[in-house]
Amino acid sequence: MEDKLNFSLPEKKRKNSFTSGIVIVLLLIVIGLGATNFLIRPSNQSPYSANAVSALSPEQVKQLAARLAGRNLYSRAAKVWQDYLALNKLPDQEHARILFQIGTLFEKTGSYAEAIEYFYRSETIAKINELEPQINAHIKNCFERLGMFSALRYELMDRTSFNKTKNAGDKIVAEIGAGKITEADLSALIEAAIENQLAPMAAFMTTEQLYEQKNKVLEQYNDPSAKQQFLQSWLTQEVLYRQSLKEDLMEKAETKKLIEELTRSVLSQQLMNAELAGKINITETDLQTYYEANKEKYIEPANEEDPNSTERQKSFDEVRDQVTSELVGRKSQDVQQSFIKQLMDKYNVIIHSSALMPKEQNKNDN
Repeated sequence: MEDKLNFSLPEKKRKNSFTSGIVIVLLLIVIGLGATNFLIRPSNQSPYSANAVSALSPEQVKQLAARLAGRNLYSRAAKVWQDYLALNKLPDQEHARILFQIGTLFEKTGSYAEAIEYFYRSETIAKINELEPQINAHIKNCFERLGMFSALRYELMDRTSFNKTKNAGDKIVAEIGAGKITEADLSALIEAAIENQLAPMAAFMTTEQLYEQKNKVLEQYNDPSAKQQFLQSWLTQEVLYRQSLKEDLMEKAETKKLIEELTRSVLSQQLMNAELAGKINITETDLQTYYEANKEKYIEPANEEDPNSTERQKSFDEVRDQVTSELVGRKSQDVQQSFIKQLMDKYNVIIHSSALMPKEQNKNDN
């Protein structure tokens, strides 16, 4: 009998479900491990990362930080020391010295607030006699650079006081309900008011000039009566403000309109100040040159009541503020006109002057 060809497909063998489950679980584990390695492996590891620093000896870390600082890469040098401290438990004195070093590096980058923090950290970890005068000098410089003269004054009082039980500036000078205003708070309020007062001129001054002016005005408040007057004025405004909020004055239409107008004015002035600051840079040499060229404007006339009195040439220091104001006005006028014209063109401003004339004059012109 002739064999018949069998065209049916062979039946699949059923896999053991338990074995298949194990294979799937193993695959998932392998995939998961691979993904984890991919996520935790940096694609481009920084040469200054904590892992890299941990592989260096203390001496090598010092050499690396010194080399970075020697190339003016102060922030990178600070990062090396920060990573080193995070990875190593050091004796307090060594820890304090490194914190001091980090502070000086931040100071060199102009990050004065961060520098002060690390100087504070250093002396908190350990008091080191040879570092104490250096920390005092560095902190003084940082506060001066920040223009925080009130804070500097209290800092110096704390550091020179024999009684360390209470911080300078903690004395309460006023209370509003449960709130208390300390002497340091009052000084900060005065300093903020002075900064607002000098803001229109800040765009034309160097940082040193601005701080000099600020410190000069601040000295006026060394008089207790001046502080008392400022405090009384501030408290008056504060209680009026609090009461206005209780009466929902902020929600009134006329208040919102006034705030909108004030906002327009402030923003316009801020924009103009920024433009002037970018275009005008008045140096000490500019002021001296302007003074020399206009000396005749700064002559004090003779006293008519005194026959022996004669004219006197005022010195540059006497008229410095006047010279600054005049030179700023002269230089800023051209910049303002140019900038406003640029914006007028940008926003397609057209002024129809004829429409503003009286009708009779308009007819005569025609």
